Amino acid sequence: MKRRYVYIITMLFAFCFYIFNVLGDEQIIKMSTTTSTEDSGILDVLLPEFTRDTGIKVKVLAKGTGAAIRDGMDGNVDIIFVHERDKEERFLSEGYGSYRLAVMHNDFIIIGPKGDPAGIKGVKSPAEALRKIAGSGAKFVSRGDDSGTHAKEQALWRHAGLTLKTETIEIAKDGKKTGLSFIFPEGSRDWYMSIGQGMGKVITYAEEKQAYTLADRGTYLKYKFGRKQGLDLEILCEGDPELHNPYGIIPVSPARHPHVLFGQAERLAHWLISEKAQRLIAEYRIEGHQAFFPDAIPGILK
Repeated sequence: MKRRYVYIITMLFAFCFYIFNVLGDEQIIKMSTTTSTEDSGILDVLLPEFTRDTGIKVKVLAKGTGAAIRDGMDGNVDIIFVHERDKEERFLSEGYGSYRLAVMHNDFIIIGPKGDPAGIKGVKSPAEALRKIAGSGAKFVSRGDDSGTHAKEQALWRHAGLTLKTETIEIAKDGKKTGLSFIFPEGSRDWYMSIGQGMGKVITYAEEKQAYTLADRGTYLKYKFGRKQGLDLEILCEGDPELHNPYGIIPVSPARHPHVLFGQAERLAHWLISEKAQRLIAEYRIEGHQAFFPDAIPGILK
């Protein structure tokens, strides 16, 4: 009789342990994303609603897009939410991602001090704006972190037609070393500052130094209007098609990493393109300014 009770108690314990793991741990997915989605505040709007609708919680790891994609390649996360299309396509073509869904976009802007020492205010071409900054020797702050914003900045320097210098650094992860190559204008030591930080910290540093920088509009609006301390830096170059900034969501492939919580990740991916999520994106305002525009259901508020 005692053995029977022990058996029943043991089975109940095992069943409870199973339920805890299935309904507990497996309801938390890990998402690696760019700092701009976190710094802009959009995740604070979207993710609580997703959890309310599905019971699935999302642990966010905010970093540069390059590092976020490496998290997906290494199987350290279940899904990535990033904004560097070329790297996203490589991630997919190499079998690390299952598919990409277009979620939203905003744009990049060049911001700087009110005094505008390089005289770029009103210049439409970002490449021309960067040429004027380089020619004036005015301070410029770069993220320097292999992010989507950093990749865009490097592309714009190439288009500016300046003589560029390439620097390769080695990073180590899980005992493996890999090289990352960055470009920047030659002879820019006195005015070009690469600080290896996320968007919010770069904007703050640029303000301290009264420098120019490339920013995504969402994070700029959050720092300009969404905080008590505000921000003195102004938008000086905007609106060119080259500054378009699309965000995509990509579940990590279970064929490459069988341990990922693919079903839950897929629910997040498809929830983000649902009518509810797209409306939340379209309605998200920072002091009246729209920070992002939905891509899965464009013009949803019309």
